[in-house]
Amino acid sequence: MAESHPASGPVTFGDADARTDQMHQAIDQWLYELVNSVDEARASEAFQRWLDVQSQFHDYSHRNTLLITLQCSEATKVAGYRTWQEEFNRQVKEGESAIWIWAPLISRQCPDCGNSPSYHADSDCAYDETPPDEWDEGVVGFKPVPVFDISQTQGEPLPELETAAQGEADELLAGLLAAADALGVTVDVVSAGVWPHGDADGVCRHVDDTPHIQVQEADPAAVAGTLLHEYAHALLHDPADTADREAREREAEAVAYVAGRHFGLGMDGSALYLAAWSDDDADRLLERCERIRATSTTVIDRIAAQPDPIDHE
Repeated sequence: MAESHPASGPVTFGDADARTDQMHQAIDQWLYELVNSVDEARASEAFQRWLDVQSQFHDYSHRNTLLITLQCSEATKVAGYRTWQEEFNRQVKEGESAIWIWAPLISRQCPDCGNSPSYHADSDCAYDETPPDEWDEGVVGFKPVPVFDISQTQGEPLPELETAAQGEADELLAGLLAAADALGVTVDVVSAGVWPHGDADGVCRHVDDTPHIQVQEADPAAVAGTLLHEYAHALLHDPADTADREAREREAEAVAYVAGRHFGLGMDGSALYLAAWSDDDADRLLERCERIRATSTTVIDRIAAQPDPIDHE
C-alpha cells in the first residue's frame, strides 16, 4: 500500500516492484474516503484540491490528476527529470521526491485482439491477415513514470510555460462568447431590466435541439462564471432528464470552477461539492471525475482556440 494516508498527507510510492499496485490503491483509497467520509467539509476540501489540480493540468487524465493531487497538491507544472534539464535548462533539486503518474505504452496493435506483437504471439488470437509491422500503433497499456513540479527545480525562468490566462474578466468573457459556436450553443446576454428568469443568473434550454443559454447582464467576472456553468450544463446534461437536479448542479459548478481557475478567474469554492453525491459509490464518483475532466477540457480548449481572446503574457 502507498505510504501515508491519502486524505491526510502526501502519498509516496517507494517500492518500484509494487509501484503500479500502490498507484491504483491510492486512487481507490481516496475515492473510498470521499464516499465514506463522516466529515463532509473535510471530504469536500479534498475534492476541491483535486479540482484545483485539474485546472492546472486540464489535458491530463483524471487518474493522473488524482495521482498528482495525492502526491503534490500544490503542483502547477510538471515534467520529467531530463526534460527539465534538456528543454528548459532547469535542474531538479537534490533530495526531491518524484511525482509518479501514468504514461501510455505505444505499440503496434493486432487489429483483432488489440495486443502488441509480443502479447499477440502468446495469445489465442488467430489473426494473420497482415504482418505485425503493418499494424497501426496505439495505446496497449500504461506504466508509472516519474515527473517533478517546477517548485522542485531551479534554473532559468519559464515564461513560456505560463499557460493559464491572466487577462481581465472582460477579455475572458469575450473569449467565452466567441467560443459559443464551437461549443454548439447559442448565447444571449440579457439586461437586468428585462431579465425573465427571476433569481437565476443563467439558464440553459434547448431550442430546435440546440442548447440556448441566457445569462443576466452583470459585471464581466460574474457573467463569465455563470456562462461557464451553463456551458457545462449544455455539454453534460440531457434537458429531458430532471432527476438528480442537485447532483447536476454540482457537476456544472465543478466544471465552471476548473475552467475559471484555469483562466485566472476568481472562483468561489464550495463546501458542498459532495453533498449531492452522498449516495454514490466509488465507481460512480470516479465516473463523475472523468465527466468533469472531459467537459472542462472541452470548454478550456474551445476558449483557447479563439483568436486572441485572452492576453497570455
